[in-house]
Amino acid sequence: MNLLLVAVAPVFIIILYIYLKDKYEKEPKRLLFYNFLLGAIVSIIITSILYYAFDIVLPLPNETSILQQFIKAFFVVGLVEEFSKYIIVRYFAQPNKAFNEPFDGIVYAVMVSMGFAATENIFYVLEGGYTTALARAFTAVPAHATFGILMGYFMGKAKFSSNRIVLNLSGLFLAILFHGSYDFFLFIDFVPGIWIGAIISLFIGIVLSRKAIKRHQQDSNFKI
Repeated sequence: MNLLLVAVAPVFIIILYIYLKDKYEKEPKRLLFYNFLLGAIVSIIITSILYYAFDIVLPLPNETSILQQFIKAFFVVGLVEEFSKYIIVRYFAQPNKAFNEPFDGIVYAVMVSMGFAATENIFYVLEGGYTTALARAFTAVPAHATFGILMGYFMGKAKFSSNRIVLNLSGLFLAILFHGSYDFFLFIDFVPGIWIGAIISLFIGIVLSRKAIKRHQQDSNFKI
């Protein structure tokens, strides 16, 4: 039970952080929970199905091939996981009338991402123990949050723009780009010291995420 709590603790810390950053018009808690639940269950199911399909169509057996690991990071893991989150935000959260300011894109995308991260983290932590929990609390979980913020920033803009398709897909593309970059440097761990690239990618994602949060706070429809 303690291990389970340790696995989900960083997820709920990030959720609380984003909730408090939504300064001017809080989202309905029930809707937030639904998005989290869809991220935790539905996006994981979609991801599993797509992973299975990719494994049949595009097997990547050589773990020491930089090219294959690049394809795996960007076009399998990054694309599949972020697409599974994107479709929930796009077709469940974005059309909802409660999605009524640009910052809501960040809120709902993070809720879906944290639902996904919670399920993923539970599996990893139950298998790897407290050391894995500590490492992922400062790496993988915040990384999923940054992917969600960057995606949600553009999806928040898209809701109130006539250029909705381009902005929505820009959010998806940016999430895939950062997710793929982060994973790629971890996948090629047979290259000494290359893992530092993942930390740099995460740092850049955090910096951009903070700017995205501030920008949408300033652009709030409800700011007095």
